[in-house]
Amino acid sequence: MKKSILFLLTCLLSVPLGSHVMAQKKPRIGIAGIQIENSVFMPNRQAMVGNPIYMPDYLNPDSTLGKAATWFPTLMGRGSGRGPVTRESYNEFVDKTLEMIKENMPYDAFWFYMHGACSVEGVEDPEGEFMEKIRQIIGNDILTTTTMDLHGNPSLKVALNSDLITTYRKAPHDDSRESHRRGVVNLLERISSGKGRPAYKAWVAVPVLVSGEWSSTRVEPAKSLYALVPEVEAMPGVIDAGIWIGYVWGDDRRNQGVVMVYGDDKEQVGAGAKKLAQKFWDVRDQFSLEAPGYPLEKCLDLAIASDKKPFFISDMGDNPGGGGSGEVTWTLARVLKRPEFQSPNGKSLLYCSIPGEEMVKAARKVGVGGQAEAYVGAMTDNAYEPPVLLSGTVVYVSPEQDQASQSSTPYGRRQSDIAIIKTGSVYVVVGTSSPTPPLENTGVDPREMDIVMPKQGYLVNQWYNMKADWVMALTRGGVDQDFKSVPYKNIIRPMYPIDKDNMPEPELNVIFVPSAKHLYGR
Repeated sequence: MKKSILFLLTCLLSVPLGSHVMAQKKPRIGIAGIQIENSVFMPNRQAMVGNPIYMPDYLNPDSTLGKAATWFPTLMGRGSGRGPVTRESYNEFVDKTLEMIKENMPYDAFWFYMHGACSVEGVEDPEGEFMEKIRQIIGNDILTTTTMDLHGNPSLKVALNSDLITTYRKAPHDDSRESHRRGVVNLLERISSGKGRPAYKAWVAVPVLVSGEWSSTRVEPAKSLYALVPEVEAMPGVIDAGIWIGYVWGDDRRNQGVVMVYGDDKEQVGAGAKKLAQKFWDVRDQFSLEAPGYPLEKCLDLAIASDKKPFFISDMGDNPGGGGSGEVTWTLARVLKRPEFQSPNGKSLLYCSIPGEEMVKAARKVGVGGQAEAYVGAMTDNAYEPPVLLSGTVVYVSPEQDQASQSSTPYGRRQSDIAIIKTGSVYVVVGTSSPTPPLENTGVDPREMDIVMPKQGYLVNQWYNMKADWVMALTRGGVDQDFKSVPYKNIIRPMYPIDKDNMPEPELNVIFVPSAKHLYGR
């Protein structure tokens, strides 16, 4: 970050914290958000659940940033499953959060802690609508900061209600903590310096819609594209800049690439936004999968023939981290039919993972070493393949959890009950959709496997740093990488690469978005 907040925050904290004067000077800052990324192209539905916001470590009570304000966290909207969120649960979450916000009035500033790729039945722009409702309560004079995932969508409504906005600059998201912190730092700087709301926000739509698997910042062209962001941020009069790849498995007008830049110098802000948007468009033909991508059968052939281990195969079509249901059995069914894996002495393959509560129960009943059989997966998302009848030896089963241990997990999330079932030479992790299940103390070491197949697109660092080789399988599911086959109805067309052969040069217009204060005049 080009600016230092040390001097400003030191001044802000120079009065003893216990004094009445300091209590009056500290700004009151509210926090609320939605952290859901969900494909609309699946039959599953889920409820949005409002969980208490756990304050990040850089805002702990003893930290410099934590002491710089009085913080009022409310709720974070999280998912209870997969698929679009039901309108009823979304409305319930919004109403409950708004009530909590009212209880802590007044505010000097507000932090919108967003992902940006939430789909709700009957709501075109869930995050934008949520932010607008909060603005109606806290007022348009209040300074706001918005932090987002680069695979989210900063609609014009999101841009309107954000005075400051920032997003990740890496995929995988190694900089998520850093990016959210940057949004907080920028907010505190504008408050403590007295500069308040930046004068200009530039927004540019880029008609490109690709997945994270096609735009990893570990490789070109996204690597160089995102390297331009700090350069634009360093321009005189610019505070922050961001490129949003967007969410490819949503289906609203907001689903597209976007560039945003904000600051106090109109010419520099506009020029920076145009520079990033033009580069984004210029490299569109260079986007590709991070690793070689093939049909599943070819991926399996390559892995079986390889002498490198562990050889990773990404099961991309049902990646729950990208919004898939995580319960599609299309890939697992085909893996289990391969003759190379029928014998216990064949090449070992670890499959991560497939839901299957009944199998976990069956595994507990017979214990480690026993034989268990039950259907797994495709409880709801069965359009591609029905549930798989899995039979095999119980290698591991997690102990039953009591209510106390379940309620103490972060964000109120229940820890997964899992079993590992060996059938032939395939080890199947059952009971969760996680591509990174907890394998410690299970007796199964992925480093010792010949092949590891997670339900994932680009590999998170845990797997990336372990792989000896890697291919990406073009499998079926709610986050299918064959974009031309995705049944879009509402996105703005033409859109690259869906309409690759019919794409005129876009204007890439720089739109200066007013603040909510300026738009409404009050």
